[in-house]
Amino acid sequence: MADLKLIDPCNRHLNYLRISITDRCNLKCIYCVPRDQIARLAHDEILTYEEILRFVRVGLTLGISKIRITGGEPLVRKGVYGFLTELSRMAGISDLSLTTNAVVLKDSLEKIRSAGIKRLNISLDTLKREKFKKIAGMDFFDQVWQGIQGAREMGFHPIKLNIVALNGVNDDELIDMAQLSFDYPFHIRFIEYMPIGESQMGNGPLLLAPEIKKRISVLGNLIPVRNSASDGPAQRYRFEGALGEIGFIHALSHHFCDRCNRLRLTARGQLRPCLLSDRHEDVKGPLRSGCSDKELAEIFFKAVRHKPSDHNLSVQGPSRVCGQMHSIGG
Repeated sequence: MADLKLIDPCNRHLNYLRISITDRCNLKCIYCVPRDQIARLAHDEILTYEEILRFVRVGLTLGISKIRITGGEPLVRKGVYGFLTELSRMAGISDLSLTTNAVVLKDSLEKIRSAGIKRLNISLDTLKREKFKKIAGMDFFDQVWQGIQGAREMGFHPIKLNIVALNGVNDDELIDMAQLSFDYPFHIRFIEYMPIGESQMGNGPLLLAPEIKKRISVLGNLIPVRNSASDGPAQRYRFEGALGEIGFIHALSHHFCDRCNRLRLTARGQLRPCLLSDRHEDVKGPLRSGCSDKELAEIFFKAVRHKPSDHNLSVQGPSRVCGQMHSIGG
């Protein structure tokens, strides 16, 4: 399989695998969790670490080289640090990162670093304590901010702060969020809200990247930053004199499907070729029925063959994806 690569019908080379290791989370963000709580997956419904590691090994032989671990909140799953250590030791992974809400990050930093993680993506939708509670459902702002600062002091880099832009919720903080790039070497990333699964969000007007860019331009001119080969979809900029960067993820206003290079393994063991499509291939069933590595490789190829050319979400009356974000992995 060494000479086989994951090339889809649109000639996109898929080398990036995002892995959700749990659907559980210690927050209840309004854009992720529905008003009526969805039942969590039973323990035996979630892939074991051994099953995930085996699937990754097969993926590495097919050209997967970049991996991000997500959730839910990955740090709430028991045994996660040992799993990250095993993953970081695998030959062929050139980029390994972790997405976290940072609630328990402060006390986990040493273990994360020892496990081989150097890059962090952290969700932070507000800088105001009361609003944090409103958005996240829990009063954990202080813990999150301490975790972010602790990661900076410990030398994690880059630290990407992901802000889901919500009209009428945190749109009054766009400038304050962008200002962080002057004060810290953080990568501030504004993400357009995507209607995935059931949530507590209504159907009001969306806050899109062009409007965000216009509002924060009072801080100065945004200077384009050239993307590297391993970068994700964010359009990168910086302000003159800033320590960090600004990024925009135009999921709806200017989608990046033509250069999407990722696959997603969900907590329940489904391989999804597109975040914004409900199509998936079963991984858990074959793994637990004693399939061969060749058969696992064929699951990768089948998902790749069915990767859509683009998604069906749009700014005007966007449809919804049925799967829940907390188990797909962002």
